[in-house]
Amino acid sequence: MFAKILIANRGEIACRVIRTARRMGIKTVAVYSDADANSQHVLQADEAYHIGGSAPADSYLRGDVILDVAKRSGAQAIHPGYGFLSENAAFASAVEDAGLTFIGPRAESMIKMGSKAGAKDLMAAAGVPVVPGYTGENQDPAYLLEQADLVGYPLMIKAAHGGGGKGMRIVRSRDEFLANLESCQREALNAFGRDRVLLERFIETPRHIEIQIFGDSQGNVMHLFERECSAQRRYQKVIEESPSPFLTPERREAMGAAAVLAGKAIDYINAGTVEFIVGADGQFYFMEINTRLQVEHPVTELVTGLDLVEWQLRIADGEALPCATSDLRQNGHAIEVRIYAEDPSENFLPSSGRLNVLRLPRADAHVRIDSGVVEGDTVSIFYDPMIAKLIVHDVDRPSALQRLREALASSEVMGLKTNIEFLEQLIRHPSVVNATIDTSYLDRHLDEVIPVPSLPPAWVSDAAALVQLHGLPVTPSVQDPTSPWNLTDSWRLGHAKARPVSLKYGDERLDVEIASEGASAVVHDGADSRSLSGLNVSSDAISFVVDGQRRKLDIVSVTPRTILHDGTQRYIYQAINRFEADGDDAGATSDQVTAPMPGRIVVIKSSEGDAVVAGQEVMVIEAMKMELSLKAPRDGVIASITATPDEFVEADTVLLKLATDA
Repeated sequence: MFAKILIANRGEIACRVIRTARRMGIKTVAVYSDADANSQHVLQADEAYHIGGSAPADSYLRGDVILDVAKRSGAQAIHPGYGFLSENAAFASAVEDAGLTFIGPRAESMIKMGSKAGAKDLMAAAGVPVVPGYTGENQDPAYLLEQADLVGYPLMIKAAHGGGGKGMRIVRSRDEFLANLESCQREALNAFGRDRVLLERFIETPRHIEIQIFGDSQGNVMHLFERECSAQRRYQKVIEESPSPFLTPERREAMGAAAVLAGKAIDYINAGTVEFIVGADGQFYFMEINTRLQVEHPVTELVTGLDLVEWQLRIADGEALPCATSDLRQNGHAIEVRIYAEDPSENFLPSSGRLNVLRLPRADAHVRIDSGVVEGDTVSIFYDPMIAKLIVHDVDRPSALQRLREALASSEVMGLKTNIEFLEQLIRHPSVVNATIDTSYLDRHLDEVIPVPSLPPAWVSDAAALVQLHGLPVTPSVQDPTSPWNLTDSWRLGHAKARPVSLKYGDERLDVEIASEGASAVVHDGADSRSLSGLNVSSDAISFVVDGQRRKLDIVSVTPRTILHDGTQRYIYQAINRFEADGDDAGATSDQVTAPMPGRIVVIKSSEGDAVVAGQEVMVIEAMKMELSLKAPRDGVIASITATPDEFVEADTVLLKLATDA
């Protein structure tokens, strides 16, 4: 077995590989960019080497620099993780040419799968079902339009070289084709360096099911069952689970056999994932093979009890597969979601900054946390904004969903916007609970799972005000119920018992006065009064009786925000100064376009002097691996454009100004 390996990646996946390597007694070498100098993967590895600037092109994509570090450090093998160079055939070849081991498939297998068009042709020849479409090399727009007409609408345009949802567009009519083709090709060129596309029939209401495969150097290929990833937004997976609630035993066996056939067709070695699109009738079609470990691999690990990174290391060292699929069982049910620094209410705009508070559930036999950050770390603008993967496991799907609800309810991040509330609503949605969701459901019905701020019931706001007023109780040093030091009645020297509390819930301001004594309180909000009795506040919950009914809320956080949870929904309140006036949007303007966050200008679609209409796309900015469309705030004429293509701009930079009316 290897004595030392280099991990050519960062963040959560690097920490994940380090964990297994340490258990196996293998030393690890980390590499890091300027932005990652103090990152967790750097601190956890046995050795760490600086490899360049913060942008991936200046560091994690510099294969020659990484290879040089591997040689200097004495590493015998390189684990690429996922993303960056993990599916770069040239890098895999360079590693092998340098006398080191690439912990992944051979470059030849990557090359065969590197082109979606070539992969489809190869799979069709091997007898694996594929979606009808066009995979030829003629990329003339007029010719592609003719082929689109032959394939029929709706169809999908897909980047021939790439993945991860980049360079993909659904076209539902002939009139939409050319505009979507141009956008898809540009995104593919920016993301993958090549703008070739393929066309394929779009399967309505499909499921996305992938099969984990492993191959060894002795020519054996096996599968480790499936993962369902049908809950997606813009082709990005949101929920991953195993087993698939959609598959029958017969379908599972057929898809597993097809996945093994696909792996053997390209002489596959190490970990890979064969992705299928499955119609409502159960017919499945090959999509692609991801020639690397997948971000959602933990759900497979939890239902099989295996460590897939250990399998990767052993197979890369020349060992044979340790068992056959028939020796394995799917035990229980596992579900994974990813907590991201992003704002669902603003079209999932990525966020960057310091994690002032990071509270995640305690890991145990039912809950697993895979993360590359801790409280106080910074989510960088240069990389994927994932904070943590939250994976749960239980005896069946309903139990696993309940574990996930509890785990999300106890999670809290401060300093950045996150998708936690979105995930909480999503996993309670009937299409998820009943396992009927398809890959485009969220794009069609996103409004059903985006949290909509609305003023909570009065008793919830009363609880928030009480928690804010009392703070968390301190265990008294003297257990004497008659002692004044053990009272929580808000009495203060020189003050009346009625105490003012001011909070904000979203944009709504709440001003109340609370008169409390012992376990009773009266809350005045100016228009109404409510009497509460049986008040009980602990370190993690508050309960009281109001209108003859006992109410209880979990306390997720007290400072700087009061966050309560009723088991279904979280309520977030911000304490404010009683005498603070509600602010206006003094900086708001309808005359300019600004950068919503730091990023690179991809394309400018208008010129100075052009007339534009409200909502018209005027430029595109790329930030945190996403393209964001910037639109004109109103009808008008462009007075000035201060940005240039490929320029890196800071957040709030003015990029374009409209002429003001005379």
